[in-house]
Amino acid sequence: MKKYLALTVVALTACGPVEDPSLFPAYDPARAEPPPAKPAVAANPQRNLLWGDLHIHTSYSTDAYSMGVRATPDDAYLFTRGGTIAHGAGYAIRINQPLDFAAVTDHGEYLGVLRKANLGLPLETKSLRDRLLQDSPLSLTIAQGITAGRIAGGDLTVEGIEDPESISVAAWQDIQAAAERHYEPGVFTTFVAYEWTSMPNDQNLHRNVVYRGMDVPRLPFSSLDSPNPEDLWDELDRQREQGMEVFAIPHNGNVSNGLMYDSVTFDGGKIDAAYAEQRNRNEPVSEILQIKGTSDTHPLLSPEDEFANFEIMVEQLSASGDPSEPKGSYTRDALRTGIEFSHSEGFNPYRFGVIGSSDSHNASTSVEENNHHGKLPVMDGSAAIRMGLATVMPDQYQRQKRWGSAGLAAVWGQENTRESVFDAMRRKETYATSGPRIQLRFFGGWDYEADLIEDPDITEKAYAGGVPMGGELSNAANAAPSFLVWAAKDPESANLDRIQVIKGWIDEAGQSRERIYDLVASDGRELDQDGRFPPVGNTVDVKNASYSNSVGAPQLAAWWQDPEFDSAMEAFYYVRVLEIPTPRWSTYDAKTLGIDAPDPQTLQERAISSAIWYQPSKDMR
Repeated sequence: MKKYLALTVVALTACGPVEDPSLFPAYDPARAEPPPAKPAVAANPQRNLLWGDLHIHTSYSTDAYSMGVRATPDDAYLFTRGGTIAHGAGYAIRINQPLDFAAVTDHGEYLGVLRKANLGLPLETKSLRDRLLQDSPLSLTIAQGITAGRIAGGDLTVEGIEDPESISVAAWQDIQAAAERHYEPGVFTTFVAYEWTSMPNDQNLHRNVVYRGMDVPRLPFSSLDSPNPEDLWDELDRQREQGMEVFAIPHNGNVSNGLMYDSVTFDGGKIDAAYAEQRNRNEPVSEILQIKGTSDTHPLLSPEDEFANFEIMVEQLSASGDPSEPKGSYTRDALRTGIEFSHSEGFNPYRFGVIGSSDSHNASTSVEENNHHGKLPVMDGSAAIRMGLATVMPDQYQRQKRWGSAGLAAVWGQENTRESVFDAMRRKETYATSGPRIQLRFFGGWDYEADLIEDPDITEKAYAGGVPMGGELSNAANAAPSFLVWAAKDPESANLDRIQVIKGWIDEAGQSRERIYDLVASDGRELDQDGRFPPVGNTVDVKNASYSNSVGAPQLAAWWQDPEFDSAMEAFYYVRVLEIPTPRWSTYDAKTLGIDAPDPQTLQERAISSAIWYQPSKDMR
């Protein structure tokens, strides 16, 4: 039997009127648009590019329900397929471009219990939409304090609820049924999944657990069972022995205070080969772009990276908002730590690929800057709340104004099926974007010629002569590895600025280092004496929250060979593609409200690939 905490109930107040509700049309089921018809994706041995969100919460999550969300897993799949649903604040929301795959990942802790208890915002008394957007004062009673992650044992005592575990079992069955209802192989893929929400001392160690098929346990293994990720891996290994194909996806290492990608175990012990093998087996990819900030790198970890300061959120998810230690919290640093282990110990605990996802708690995917509707209704459910003109949760504005509008998972799979998408993530042929659907290919090999970048059969020849993102190169010959990379803009978004390769390697002292190489840029820009391209032009009209594609390029491509390759030393390479500057969601909100846009007013959206590793043989080392 799991242990549960008691509820703490608090009242919150907001000011107004601040916003015209007509800006947010009320959701009308009779006028809601269904998902558009979508053709099936044909099987392709050279892979199809598939877009998804593997991190969506509904009212079955304690925190989402307590903050006003009433949408169900069915609503989440309806939204991601391109249909209209009701935001928690009551207005209609719809994604501009449907996704190819999605997963509902409600918190395993107290799964469905608060919804069953019917605690939270008293929506029946008055429309939350009108309350959030116009009324003054706003008095809300919410269940606060049992938010998944701040749990340490005890008993959940809710009037009328005697067996919370049975409620969670029923909710888990509902989640499975919704995934099966909306699964349409070739057209739209769903996964049965949940979030394991460990948060020791407010340090984020969250993982999303994703199953390949419908063979799943009776109840999710949650952080109520154990807050130790190594215990989660043990459980997933046991489930795999029982025929359940499953893995976990870490997210928000940026607010883990250095624990997510640490150099020691959860209990402070020494990492060994068995730990490395188990971690890599159970966590093939990490989520690096989402609403609560970027987990790629930090300016303090990458001081020579001029684009490192992108949607950085460093406050821990605690009432105090204490800063999170960067070291051990970001994936580039983790990849560097991994090759240091490989060089000194002979094993690498951090051989993972990357994806993005939203972490929306509105049963939606709020990744479009000009169509942003926030994470949680009470915390950021309207432009006025997001911009600090309405105060619902004390001191929340300082944190949520740094929340981003990201991200998406990009997967190269033969088919749009559970098996194909899952297996693509298992082999790490994936990348992350901050929202736009930038198309990206990245290959490495020993025999690529420079003219291959112009070959109409480049994809077939690239697969035949090397490895894609997520792969490994080994046994170097006399030459350095060469790489092929090409990218195309999202047709609904901005032109491209440049393509870069980020390299990490081991030096002669056994320490990891990193360097950013500019490969190709738009508009004929040339490298300066430091090997950098000058900035691309900025066309953003901040007052009108607009931009033009008069600068940048719709496509970019490059062949590149590492000029500083040492065949005796471990290395990794990954690609970053940057868009030209565009308005941030906060700039669109400022236009809506008729106020000055806060900084940052613009951003450069991006795609970040999984790495290709170089591994020397033992005799070469």
